Amino acid sequence: MVTVACASLQAQVTLLARGTLTGSSAGSYQDLSGLKYTLENGVPANLLGGLGSGIAYAGGNTFLAVPDRGPNGVSFNSAVDDTVAYVNRFHTISMQLTPNSGSGLPFRLTPTLRSTTLLHALLPLTYGSGAGLNIIPGKPPINTLLKHYFTGRSDGYDPEHSSGDPFDARLDPESIRVSNDGLTVFISDEYGPYVYQFLRATGERIRTYTLPADFFVANPKPTGDAEQAANNTGRVPNKGMEGLAITPDGRTLVGIVQNSLIQDAAEGGDAANLLRIVTIDILSGRTTHQYAYLLTTGSGVSEITALNDHEMIVDERDGKGLGDGSKAKVKQLFKIDIKTATDVSDMDGTTAATHAVAKTLFLDVVQVLTASGMANTDIPAKIEGVAFGPDVKYNGKTLHTVWVANDNDFLQDFSGPNTNPNQFFVFGFTDADLSGSVYGPQPHFSLFRW
Repeated sequence: MVTVACASLQAQVTLLARGTLTGSSAGSYQDLSGLKYTLENGVPANLLGGLGSGIAYAGGNTFLAVPDRGPNGVSFNSAVDDTVAYVNRFHTISMQLTPNSGSGLPFRLTPTLRSTTLLHALLPLTYGSGAGLNIIPGKPPINTLLKHYFTGRSDGYDPEHSSGDPFDARLDPESIRVSNDGLTVFISDEYGPYVYQFLRATGERIRTYTLPADFFVANPKPTGDAEQAANNTGRVPNKGMEGLAITPDGRTLVGIVQNSLIQDAAEGGDAANLLRIVTIDILSGRTTHQYAYLLTTGSGVSEITALNDHEMIVDERDGKGLGDGSKAKVKQLFKIDIKTATDVSDMDGTTAATHAVAKTLFLDVVQVLTASGMANTDIPAKIEGVAFGPDVKYNGKTLHTVWVANDNDFLQDFSGPNTNPNQFFVFGFTDADLSGSVYGPQPHFSLFRW
């Protein structure tokens, strides 16, 4: 049981199911991209991993999952932070929930990988040449005249422009959301930071949503340390646009950075824990508002998802747990309301921090998982993907579901106690658990069905 920060209400959010996904066939850890070559660090280009960086519900029993910039957990070249020309992609997964008639959790979860979609642009992108970095050029071998694929390699940028250049090939996806008609997906990125829109069927980028200029760094570099040293404003390296929500009416994107902007953190005090939320009007493409969120328990935010058109669930976490060799501590989902929040677009960090949105605890993931018998050393360190899913019937009641996934950094093939698979956790809750809020899920009108 977790306690919502409310005088008289205690939420009964419960664990309903848990499942793992190992690939296109049992134990293979291969996706369905069809890529047969090997990346710069010797890892197969079709390695399945990192699925929990972002997940999105797409209707029926279908979810989309996006890995981040790729398998850079294998050390091979520190000049590019061990990143490789891993082609960015998202996966379509069927999530089958069936009642569990035996002992254990109320439902069995069977994830099945259905397809892998590679992300590309129609016009040419800027790839790293590898010059002076002791690495081969970063252009993917599968590029064609009209398909220029995005990759996770850190040197894929134009040094003559800021990190806000939409023709940079480097992309570090961290969240994914589906349009209401089901035809496109929106993906947030840490490198720019950017928000891009892609065709769901083909993976072609069709639109770039420009974020505020002070979110970009003026001097992009191939390593995080060098980039941090070369800039005094903009997003912190690898901690850019981390979470992304879409309001149920399908009109607004809501993004949040993982950590404070460089200029906010430099002010110290509460500004060092200030995360900026941005809202984007999907039709016009304009950034409309900024709101302030203060970290209180974790070391950063990994996701934001819409409870309704103005209330959001924010995933605040540390980096402790499975994959880190430690005990999980902070994996908490907070509820916030931006309807009456103050726009902090023109405020410095110190001032903006005084106008932070109020937040209440909705779900303590570690508390619920350990109460279900899971050791805190087995709870994934990187709980990053969060999405609301389909309602289920249990004990005669209708339960809403919230789905949580981990980013395992593509390091799932360890044997023994260090095995860190792609995991999905399903939690159930009722309207009474929302402390007066109204759950208004996003409708899905999609031709995509499995």
